[in-house]
Amino acid sequence: MTMEILHRDDLVLGGFAGLKEHRLVVDERVGGRGNSWDGLGNFVYLADARFLPRGETGMHPHMELDVVSVMVEGKIIHEGSLEHGQSMQAGQAQVQRAGGEGFRHNETNPDDRQNRMIQVWVLPETKGERAGYKLYDLEQGKVTHIYGGLKGQDATFDSETVIEVGMLYEGENISREGAFMAYVTMGSGDMNGQAVRDGDLVRGEGLGFTASAKT
Repeated sequence: MTMEILHRDDLVLGGFAGLKEHRLVVDERVGGRGNSWDGLGNFVYLADARFLPRGETGMHPHMELDVVSVMVEGKIIHEGSLEHGQSMQAGQAQVQRAGGEGFRHNETNPDDRQNRMIQVWVLPETKGERAGYKLYDLEQGKVTHIYGGLKGQDATFDSETVIEVGMLYEGENISREGAFMAYVTMGSGDMNGQAVRDGDLVRGEGLGFTASAKT
């Protein structure tokens, strides 16, 4: 499979309520259209969002959906039926499983400046699961496994679709076998022989990435 790159800034800037976002993945299973890509496995949605100062999403529900949020800049206050009042700042990620019982949530920017969050949706492989919430601390120089894998294998929600977040120093590298999709959110690097930078979504077969600037 030839490696392909979708550039965030080539897409229309959309949004709703108190945030603006580029939607790079909107799978046909969740109404995809336009220049956004379909996902991989049960991964069906990816948005690069900037909350306006004091902006918020507004309270809204989800059912039978796993919602993964990664803070890139600033912080948010999480409100809703799961872990109400939990805050999340740059270098952290949260995973919310709606399951069969569902959940309601609102994410709020408490600051007078914009922040940045990446949101990913994954369809659960088994319907009717209990709702759940997990918060992860990400560490510079490491790749953190935040979603997927077999039950009992690690602390994540079970799924054959795996999501990892890497925060790498210049010169560090990672490699993965098989089909992949990767999104660069800071810095730049070399991916399978091609230069990539913040805002590039990449898909291909067999991942090899070396950071050329802190990512």
